[in-house]
Amino acid sequence: MRTDTGQVFKLEDYRPSDYLIPETNLEFRLSPQATIVIATLTVERRHGVAVSAPLVLDGDGLSLKRVEIDGKKVKPSDLTASPDQLTLLKPPSAHRFHLLVETELAPDGNEALMGLYRSNNVYCTQCEAEGFRRITYFLDRPDILSVYTVRIEAPRHEAPLLLSNGNPVDKGDLGDGWHYSVWHDPFPKPSYLFALVAGNLGRVADSFVTMSGRKVELGIYVEPGKETLAGYAMDALKRSMRWDEEAFGREYDLDVFNIVAVSDFNMGAMENKGLNIFNDKYVLADRETATDADFANIEAIIAHEYFHNWTGNRITCRDWFQLCLKEGLTVFRDHEFSADQRSRGVKRIAEVRTLRAHQFPEDQGPLAHPVRPRRYREINNFYTATVYEKGSEVVRMIRTIVGTEAFRAGMDLYFERHDGEAATIEDFIKVFEDASGRDLSQFALWYHQAGTPNLSISSSHNPAAREFTLEIEQSVPPTPSESRKRLMHIPLAFGLIGAGGKPVEYGDVDGASVEDGVIHVRKRRHVVRFSGIAERPAVSLNRGFSAPVTLSVEQKADDQFFLARHDGDAFSRWQAFNTLLTDALIAAFRDILGGKQPAFPERLIELAGTIASDETLEPAYRALALSLPGEADIARDIGRNIDPDAIHAARQALALAIARACRDAFARLYGQLVDTGGFSPDAASAGRRALRNGLLEYLSLLPGGAALAAEHFRSATNMTDRAAALSVLAHRHHGSSEAIEALAAFEQTYANDPLVMDKWFLIQASVPGPQAVDTVRALTAHRAFSMGNPNRVRSLIGTFSSANQTGFHRPDGEAYRFFVQTVLEVEKRNPQVAARLATALRSWRSLEPGRQAKAREALLSIANAENLSADLRDIVERTLA
Repeated sequence: MRTDTGQVFKLEDYRPSDYLIPETNLEFRLSPQATIVIATLTVERRHGVAVSAPLVLDGDGLSLKRVEIDGKKVKPSDLTASPDQLTLLKPPSAHRFHLLVETELAPDGNEALMGLYRSNNVYCTQCEAEGFRRITYFLDRPDILSVYTVRIEAPRHEAPLLLSNGNPVDKGDLGDGWHYSVWHDPFPKPSYLFALVAGNLGRVADSFVTMSGRKVELGIYVEPGKETLAGYAMDALKRSMRWDEEAFGREYDLDVFNIVAVSDFNMGAMENKGLNIFNDKYVLADRETATDADFANIEAIIAHEYFHNWTGNRITCRDWFQLCLKEGLTVFRDHEFSADQRSRGVKRIAEVRTLRAHQFPEDQGPLAHPVRPRRYREINNFYTATVYEKGSEVVRMIRTIVGTEAFRAGMDLYFERHDGEAATIEDFIKVFEDASGRDLSQFALWYHQAGTPNLSISSSHNPAAREFTLEIEQSVPPTPSESRKRLMHIPLAFGLIGAGGKPVEYGDVDGASVEDGVIHVRKRRHVVRFSGIAERPAVSLNRGFSAPVTLSVEQKADDQFFLARHDGDAFSRWQAFNTLLTDALIAAFRDILGGKQPAFPERLIELAGTIASDETLEPAYRALALSLPGEADIARDIGRNIDPDAIHAARQALALAIARACRDAFARLYGQLVDTGGFSPDAASAGRRALRNGLLEYLSLLPGGAALAAEHFRSATNMTDRAAALSVLAHRHHGSSEAIEALAAFEQTYANDPLVMDKWFLIQASVPGPQAVDTVRALTAHRAFSMGNPNRVRSLIGTFSSANQTGFHRPDGEAYRFFVQTVLEVEKRNPQVAARLATALRSWRSLEPGRQAKAREALLSIANAENLSADLRDIVERTLA
């Protein structure tokens, strides 16, 4: 574990390296405590670089055994070496030379899960962002592209499977029980994409024929005995490969494509060229162990990592400041894939909910940063919702601005122009300017400027002049290190809706550029006039969530109710109802703080029942609409002086009011949605289950609700229904005999399945109330829990700190004290996981004064701890700044 060096990396300081490494040959002789790595690097001095320029290679905790140049040992006086750096003071004068570096590693002791580590008797690597330097000394930066040849040696009984990037070219027996395998990747790649896996794993095999007729061998490797759980992942992979050919013209380029599922992994998955390594939770699934959300995540993440083959691997990023160039772009691609596989409208709503839940708070707090950061101290901390989710939204806006055809032409030009290169955001923007003829210089601010823009909008109608007017004003709030903001180019999709929900035709438009139902907001203030409108329409704004902005709209409640019933845009219809719910919840929150009993508009309650019963709407849409805004969402909209207990009480009160008023309709629909056929993870079936389980949440609040949920649990034929019922019992009926019995039955059934036990931990960690911290503390001693496994930590500690507003923000600060102890304990093993846990306190300043003071005290306790890692110190100090 590296402690904090205090070094800050800045975008403006980028310069090309003095040396290149066009070829890398690696030899691994695997051993749990003493793996030998021999790296033979073909090194070239960049043209124009002085012969005297030293060669400085990155390391991280390495044990150096040998250094040779062109077969000769390097004199000690000609180099300086430390665990974190190797410098050749006098490189050869020749333009090209061969450098051999031998290091020794202890994979068994690598609990940080970066570099080469060993978990459950399987050797595995994780090299993004800077893990390769934990394997050998190297120019460990994304713009050093090298062709890799890898030889792996290991005892056959310990590691019968030996995998690396590219295509297999040789294998054989070495005697004494050892064997070897050689892999060659013909495509130059940065070191962060290197991968190695060795161990005893089961294989699921298949093949895929590309659009040019090439046959690709596919393999998914899992723990022996779990092969049957990889079928859906394989199906998702083949659908991803076909979709990328059809949607983007991208064909796979190697002879094999392998996926390996491992149980100890810091991330969701990693796109290493030809050898994707996955957290097993995003590969293993069947009806008994995985929920519909798990199936959807597997589909999306399999696609995401596969799509990286072109957007990330064939074209990589010049430096880590360009991280969104591969991640935001690839998230956009996987979103489009999932939208085509499922319901586009429902998928869009889910995407926006995720963005608002994770990225908006990031933009509004101390950890705010541009989609392309300008500086960082620890790059691991910039794998954020801003880079991924907001980065995806920026790509989507480009498509909205230039149009679908020009967007596809721009992507084709990007692949043609930059294949095999390490590119920049400027390169990406330029291809769309060239393909469309548009000037995107103002739009590019979305990459360079932090913060969530706000549009203040009012409307008026002049019947005599037959004119409808929108007044739009944009602002971008200040963020850390950016107090003054420049005006953005915001594509605002809109619709004017008349009686019966019919679109209103209009004539000339004055005051802004309006194209294909999009207002292009470029100035501080626009007054947009639509002519030829006899009757006042309702205006639907930011349709399809065309821009990641907040709206302050002067709009009558009647218009919101009208849009919630009639808007033809699925997202905007959902948004109208969600806004009504949010406004009602905020009003109830204020009533509770003022000592009043909250009351809710009758027509809002009635609308909930209408939406639930409207069979013209997809069940999945109805389920999303009936899901009340989350407590963290409500807190974000309130903004300051947050009392989580009052928010929770407001939400419970609204849920109970809806349940009482809609009891009969909900009960009838709940009965109609019983799944009588076989289980299928398809979108339509998942939507019906989502609606039925959403109705159960409401019905469980009424008399007999515990018995209903207990029966739902007992009769469940799949994990989706079983976990939903368990959650209802644990959350709505905490401490009841039904809840206790269901939790015990679930534990007994799945005690030996770690991924399913994660659901058990998660459900209990999210039970609201002051007792939560005691529950979570006790569960850390459970035999199925491990502080060394990222999945276990995220399911229990991560859920508690980020998703349990009342439990985590307990007024006496006890949960914060437990959190500090846990974060520091996790950091001893895994700084990355600890740093991500610490982001749970990023919005501490929005809390009411008592909680705010205790949260600050907790952050200071972490900051004052000795020998903090760069990862954790960076997060805590930025959060406190």
